[in-house]
Amino acid sequence: MKYIVILCDGMADEPLEKLGGKTPLEAARTPNMDRLAKCAEIGMVRTVPEGMAPGSDTANLSVIGYDPEKYYSGRSPLEALSIGAEMGEHDVSFRCNLVTLSEEEEQYEERTILDHSSGEISTEDAAVLIQALKDEFARGSADERPCYSEGYTFYAGTSYRHLLIQNNGKVSELTAPHDILTRRIGEYLPSDPVLRDMMVRSYDILKDHPINVRRREEGKNPANSAWFWGAGTRPALSSFEKKNGVKGAMISAVDLLKGIAVGAEMHNIIVEGANGGLHTNYRGKGEAAVKALTEDGYDFVYVHIEAPDEMGHQGSAEDKISAIEYIDDQVVGPVTAALDKAGVDYRMLIMPDHPTPVRVRTHTADPVPYMIYDSTRPVQGKDSYSEKSGQETGMFVEKGYTLIDRLLEK
Repeated sequence: MKYIVILCDGMADEPLEKLGGKTPLEAARTPNMDRLAKCAEIGMVRTVPEGMAPGSDTANLSVIGYDPEKYYSGRSPLEALSIGAEMGEHDVSFRCNLVTLSEEEEQYEERTILDHSSGEISTEDAAVLIQALKDEFARGSADERPCYSEGYTFYAGTSYRHLLIQNNGKVSELTAPHDILTRRIGEYLPSDPVLRDMMVRSYDILKDHPINVRRREEGKNPANSAWFWGAGTRPALSSFEKKNGVKGAMISAVDLLKGIAVGAEMHNIIVEGANGGLHTNYRGKGEAAVKALTEDGYDFVYVHIEAPDEMGHQGSAEDKISAIEYIDDQVVGPVTAALDKAGVDYRMLIMPDHPTPVRVRTHTADPVPYMIYDSTRPVQGKDSYSEKSGQETGMFVEKGYTLIDRLLEK
């Protein structure tokens, strides 16, 4: 038996008046998911424990089978594992987003966050901007503000997602930028004076950088500030294979998921053209999953697709529907067809990690719908897969990290 998870990040949502009272998942054309739904187990699952923040970190740990209350030590340390950043026992990692702030205000504190991803800036452009921050912070400033070459290290990541490691640091409460879109940032800035100073100075360094001048000319959002959040210490996950008895692989364009895979001793499969955006290489991800299961000796593959979450953060129901339809057409359909043609027995779990409602443009902790399809043992399911059909079955999994046991029939 082979096992595959198709994790549609942030896919769950709320009924929207503009969609006739349907959610984006209900409104999307998903013939492949709906075909599987007719003979699959469908229900609802709580992926985020009560009292924990509804992030993709806690939620994906839960889906992969790790109790977040036991294993979670912060988001950015998981990303640090992915990019090979070294962390000592007392070091602290911070996510460093390149964000778009409003520019008409005189004081940094008066600005608002317009875009947490700077228009999904390319990895190449972002790397140049991160290097500019590193260079300027290392040399200090003309008005004798301190340099930060000692004890602070920047690491370039993917698109807008980067890292800062502080030696012998302290974990502090910080706000995710996607939680405060369009809000005045003053009350959400770090209490740590160094982190706060770095953010303020980052605006002065980046706002007139040639890359941002060009982006404005092209009608794109400038990446004009760093934003620190997601602080945490070095994580310690147990081996996925030893824990579950199956050899696992991860397919994702996002450093967070790659880091979870590194910590769980799963293999990361890199797919060319996979970028975490709306126009990622969906088909390539599906093809890589099939190859891993049928040719490369893996028993379990986790295919993570970021696009629905990003479109939820953008507040676009139309683009979120498109992302869901791309997943159905270019991942779910081709993967099931290829595995069926190969004569492989498999169990497939399709689900979001958390909702990212377009109304609020950030994550919520509400339960999400899941579907488990078994190619060898069809069951009576529902006519379609959606939040509504998941609720109608009455099947509810309270501890999200136990859902993997249902998939693996442990």
